[in-house]
Amino acid sequence: MQVSVDGFVAGPEGQLDWMTWNWDDELKKFVSELTDSMDTILLGRKMTAGFVNYWESVKPDNPEFPFAKKMVDAPKIVFSKTQKNVSGINTSITNADLTEVVNKLKSQSGKGIIVYGGAGFVASLIDNNLIDEFYLFMNPTAIGNGMKIFSNQIKLQLLESTKYECGIVLNKFILNN
Repeated sequence: MQVSVDGFVAGPEGQLDWMTWNWDDELKKFVSELTDSMDTILLGRKMTAGFVNYWESVKPDNPEFPFAKKMVDAPKIVFSKTQKNVSGINTSITNADLTEVVNKLKSQSGKGIIVYGGAGFVASLIDNNLIDEFYLFMNPTAIGNGMKIFSNQIKLQLLESTKYECGIVLNKFILNN
């Protein structure tokens, strides 16, 4: 999850203009390797259209194409309480109970599961204790106000912290039980 230094994941109305987009090669490599360690993407309804449309529109001559292909080819499960249909390659939707679906997915064999948001969806996963590892990409920007993913106190254990040339610091946490 991209996060500002003051703990926000988006501006008050979902703005992302504060994020660092000029990632260096090492950070791109890390994200690609992290993506290779998963075989399922979870998405909240609100960000699905933008996510799916963006990655499906990347052309083969674009340097992002190898990563885009991973995003398109991976099975994506969209969680919604209201929407019944979703479009996109390898994209399905569920209206079932979040905890039941995620726990069932976690019990299956295969690679890991990765969540690409949005903020409200990730907050629901956190509130239901469904996230095992947190990768927080701290951007070198404070935005003062916005959307958060943490609504309650949660004790985390820092496993590693890596500073990248572009200014992002990646902090990997697990729950500290």
